[in-house]
Amino acid sequence: MKLTFLGTGTSFGVPQIGCECSVCRSTDPRDKRTRVGAVIESNGTRLLIDTPPELRLQMIATGVHSVDAVLFTHDHADHTHGLDDIRAISVLRDSPLPLYGPAETLASLRQKFPYVFDDTIRPVPGTSKPEGSARVLEPGVTVRIGALDVVPLAVSHGVMRVFGYRIGPVGYVTDAKTIPDEACALLAGVKVLVLNALFHQPHPTHLSFDEAVATSRRIGADRTFLTHLTHHDAHADLEADLPAGVYPAFDGLQVLID
Repeated sequence: MKLTFLGTGTSFGVPQIGCECSVCRSTDPRDKRTRVGAVIESNGTRLLIDTPPELRLQMIATGVHSVDAVLFTHDHADHTHGLDDIRAISVLRDSPLPLYGPAETLASLRQKFPYVFDDTIRPVPGTSKPEGSARVLEPGVTVRIGALDVVPLAVSHGVMRVFGYRIGPVGYVTDAKTIPDEACALLAGVKVLVLNALFHQPHPTHLSFDEAVATSRRIGADRTFLTHLTHHDAHADLEADLPAGVYPAFDGLQVLID
């Protein structure tokens, strides 16, 4: 199985507009962070997690040219507003691209991007449009997508429900403030865990670094990669400061899992 980080930055991205801090001016390519998204692939099935605004550039940069389905975590703009870019994928298919996620997320996307979901909206002859098919998921209910079993799990992002996912030996959770016992139980035994980590101090809707490390220890993953990173922390500094087995992710990072 291979996990590819398409983007690892917060909703602002890094560098941040108008900022001249040392991280925003860094020449380390690992400090260039587009909005959060990832791809997981195994046994001929490739799944995209979220459609961030830079999706086209991210897929070109990582050499990912097609996916079999999209898993949405929630409907915030930094996780969904690249949805139109699935057109390059859906035009090569015989059927709309399956789009999975929480019911409220898919309902919101239908309102924001009606042309993606509505079969009655047809492109002018000689043109094309992105085409997706909404598939509602429920926490703890496994769905088979291609060759992969996907287990959705619900976590709290302030007052919002966000879905994390367990896909075989990989657990992927972003934009979480707390991870309930039910979700931790579903993540038990993962070899690789992805968690968001925003600031060193507590935040009302995201895990802090200390909270993310504690969650990693609680779940017991062999390796944990932190994403949704800000311009407050350089990659090299995080790499030096984080405990053994916990690593900062960066755009384009590929992780292989047996």
